[in-house]
Amino acid sequence: MDTGGTPFTNSLYLRHMINCITSLQNPNIKNLLLLGEKSRERKKQDLFIIEGLREFSLAMSAGFSIHSVFFCPDLLPQEKAVKMVGDSSVEGLYEVSLQVYNRIAYRNDAEGLVALARPRQYELSSLVLSPNPLFLILESVEKPGNLGAVLRTADAAHLDAVIICDPLTDVYNPNAVRSSIGCIFTVPVAVSSVKETLGWLRSKHITSYATSLGADKFYHECDFRGPAAFVMGTESTGLSENWLEGADHSIKIPMGGTIDSMNVSVSAAIVIFEARRQRNFSS
Repeated sequence: MDTGGTPFTNSLYLRHMINCITSLQNPNIKNLLLLGEKSRERKKQDLFIIEGLREFSLAMSAGFSIHSVFFCPDLLPQEKAVKMVGDSSVEGLYEVSLQVYNRIAYRNDAEGLVALARPRQYELSSLVLSPNPLFLILESVEKPGNLGAVLRTADAAHLDAVIICDPLTDVYNPNAVRSSIGCIFTVPVAVSSVKETLGWLRSKHITSYATSLGADKFYHECDFRGPAAFVMGTESTGLSENWLEGADHSIKIPMGGTIDSMNVSVSAAIVIFEARRQRNFSS
């Protein structure tokens, strides 16, 4: 029976008030679906969707503010769900039926948890730089799946941050969060303009390398042992003239096939791990 938001308490976990939802017409469920579909609603409500146990745990570990949690006891025992929430302050903890969960969940791996959280976006001025920083800059990224894949690369390479210039997609698009497998919570992500980013790089003495098919130099011919930032454009149009003219250097990846384009996450991994190799995979 759908309580319609009337709370009940679990005898073992009195500190948590749990609402039971069995109807797809419940306002909380309708709003959750709306947030999954509409970027403007995510911005308006300042909320985004997290799905999966690992992703939720990473968000909690990173200190993200959790707004509400929806769990299905058929897939995730109440005891485990409450333990995962811990002592954090959430506005709502909801037990949902399997039918409701199958409607709100995107994946088919039946982990049993979906949550809403507050987004976090770093300003350039708030980024914490390591002694020898390494950054990835994406211009006008438009595909959430590409952003998520890039964040996985950034996490694996332990980059200082990913900077997104003039994005064409919502950083916290559900597809970006899912495809990052939680790395959106482990890698600082800053959003800025090209002009502001160029000025910030120069003020921090960070050398910028724009990737371009028209570059004269191959990436493996460059020295990336000092503070560096790799700049990637979209797969369809590449980088804008602002970056091609404003970056310190232009580099390219040797292409031996018929086409002259690779997925941006693959291109990023190639140059980033060359930099890591030159740094002996340390700093």
